[in-house]
Amino acid sequence: MNKPIRRVSIFCLVLILALMVRTNWVQGVQAESWATDKNNKRQLYDRYAHPRGNIIASGQPVTKSDFVNGLRFKYQRSWVDGPMWAPVTGYATQFQSVGLEALEDGILSGSDDRLFFRNTLDMLTGEPKRGGDVVTTINAKVQKAAWDAMGNKKGAAVAIDPKTGAILAMVSTPSFDPGSFSGFDGASTKAWNDLNADPNKPLLNRALKETYPPGSTFKLVTATAAFENGMFQGVDDATTTPEPYILPGTTTQLKNESPDERCENATVKSGMDQSCNTVFAKIGADLGKEKMRAQAEKFGFNSTIDIPVRSEKSVFPDSKSLDGTAQDSIGQHDTRATPLQMAMVSAAICNNGSLMQPYLVDQERSASLTTISKHTEKQFSQAMSPSTAQKMQDLMVSVVENGTGKTARIPGVQVGGKTGTAQHGEDNAGLPFAWFTSWAKGADGQSVAVAVVVEDGSQNRDGISGGRLAAPIAKAVMQAALGK
Repeated sequence: MNKPIRRVSIFCLVLILALMVRTNWVQGVQAESWATDKNNKRQLYDRYAHPRGNIIASGQPVTKSDFVNGLRFKYQRSWVDGPMWAPVTGYATQFQSVGLEALEDGILSGSDDRLFFRNTLDMLTGEPKRGGDVVTTINAKVQKAAWDAMGNKKGAAVAIDPKTGAILAMVSTPSFDPGSFSGFDGASTKAWNDLNADPNKPLLNRALKETYPPGSTFKLVTATAAFENGMFQGVDDATTTPEPYILPGTTTQLKNESPDERCENATVKSGMDQSCNTVFAKIGADLGKEKMRAQAEKFGFNSTIDIPVRSEKSVFPDSKSLDGTAQDSIGQHDTRATPLQMAMVSAAICNNGSLMQPYLVDQERSASLTTISKHTEKQFSQAMSPSTAQKMQDLMVSVVENGTGKTARIPGVQVGGKTGTAQHGEDNAGLPFAWFTSWAKGADGQSVAVAVVVEDGSQNRDGISGGRLAAPIAKAVMQAALGK
């Protein structure tokens, strides 16, 4: 072979070897990064080439896959009563995927490794690829009751089965229809942009992703800490509360909501009935931040909660001053909580101190209805002793029967609750948030725990209170859960 031909042959061989190395590098090492690259439209085309599985509530699908037979997209996701179900399902669209639609994408899209046998069998028999279903714990009647009761108010409601941790309802308002931007046209793009620009933040799941000052609902945590640390033996024990109460280390006088409240040296029960700031601020200061924080963390504060959607972290802060701890102990200052967190507080009290891990997914199953996974209930913590839980139940029942929570009464049902009106904004200039956290027990052994927050229930500051705005919503949810 002459020299020029040999050189060309060697050069061609080098090119072939380089091509083989590059091909193996791309297919072996870089395959995952290329497949998941946001600019890889192939993945998007594959996602909508076959029906997506459904998210189920009370035995019925709340999602659909509509056949559109587009040039590249054959199916489009849609929702049944989208605004009501969006906080539960989340959404999977060309713009973003969040919530269950994102976390359970492997099952819903049919790409989960656990569906390999089912997919292989379908391929051999010529059946089209199908996604599996995700069965939630949501009770459709309870969800509808919460949605209707919230109406046009801005806020959120969460209901939990205290015995199991199953989430029965999760509503956030204002909401949105994910189907309005699930398509691939200009209308979907406009709807997506409009929702993101809306100052009311309808895309925000306030039940999980927003934290608020919990106000007086946090006094339940403070009272629990007092009993657990032996400060009081019973609900009728008198406190040592001066009137006025000066925040420790300052000259600032802490005020109660109403001048009619008799909070000086009030009993624990009377202080809770009247929601005395002075009583529980002093209890918190006397206990100190370490004991207060330890109790709050037993309820889930300072931890994210995965249901499996991850909640924002509710916070009981590490205050640098005793006056800060006093204010933190009445749900003001730097204390923050999600509605899910405050529902967990009531659930633990209702369940004799045992706080169950909240969960939203009961089971995953294939398109042929074969169960792939089933949730196993587990305890999150022992938030308090059973004896303390009994005292706390007595306090919450008294609030509903004799105190600020009377609007939550349900005939023939034992109801316990706690109202809250949380100040916020610079110098507390913002309209207060109205809170109510509660539980109810039916004669048949059923129980439910509920938390409701209303952000802007009235333009009149004096018209905002947990008992007036949030408690009736919680009552409607509890009635639906107990069939009342």
